[in-house]
Amino acid sequence: MATPPSPSLSLVDVSDDASLLRKTFALFPSGIVMLSAVVDDVPVGLVASSFQVGISADPPLVLFAVQHTSTTWPKLRRSPRLGVSVLSGLHRSSVGQLSSKSGDRFDGIDSFTSDAQAHFIGGAAAHLECSIHSEIRAGDHDVVLMEVHRMGSDPSTEPLVWHGSTLRSLTPPEPTH
Repeated sequence: MATPPSPSLSLVDVSDDASLLRKTFALFPSGIVMLSAVVDDVPVGLVASSFQVGISADPPLVLFAVQHTSTTWPKLRRSPRLGVSVLSGLHRSSVGQLSSKSGDRFDGIDSFTSDAQAHFIGGAAAHLECSIHSEIRAGDHDVVLMEVHRMGSDPSTEPLVWHGSTLRSLTPPEPTH
């Protein structure tokens, strides 16, 4: 038996209020990643909050969604390998720069590049070296499935979270005795 919405929650037709859709989607917390690679000898990257893991274990697949209007994705998708850096609290002050549409996104940012030209941000909670598995057109975005080839992580590093249109950090769990 379905549980009815709480009395304080009213359902509104999506077409009645486009801004409400964005506000509602913002209530779902998500991690923030930097996808980057060296293309024509220059680091190219974009920030995404639409990143998802655990899509498949065999092969290991992750995904993200990118707007059709992105001017960075057409450049980035040419790379055979993409670096995914799960941004951490250390990156809170640099997310604006990393996601900027102008200037050098990587100026003064600690980063490194793999032999396969995947580019990574230092201090991230996790790094994944991926290749594009497939792309699916989905409304005003493309959903990009990527196969993970190499990875590294630091479980002691707390990821940065996007929630309520604000950057947040996770509260570490209380130690258990």
